[in-house]
Amino acid sequence: MSERLVQLEKMLAKEPNDTFLLYGIALEFKKASDPQRALEFLKRVIALDEGYCYAYHQMGLIHESLDDMDAARQAYRAGVEAARRKGDAHALGEIESALMMIE
Repeated sequence: MSERLVQLEKMLAKEPNDTFLLYGIALEFKKASDPQRALEFLKRVIALDEGYCYAYHQMGLIHESLDDMDAARQAYRAGVEAARRKGDAHALGEIESALMMIE
């Protein structure tokens, strides 16, 4: 386990609903080649904040890396909707581009 992950988990123990920390931990697990744990933390982010657009984007990327294109499309589509609801044009463009690459 990386030192960064250890530090993030210590901070999360104090703030268990901090979406930024949860997202950071997800990315650390992704980097450590543990996609299932990364997905678990991304799902926690979305459960707390359905507008956290980049969590959907990362979920899509992870599903793509696992060759689960149906799940990737589903994550990207949910991210597109979240970005639209939030009015985040930048995230919308990035997630739509990722979706178009696999459709």
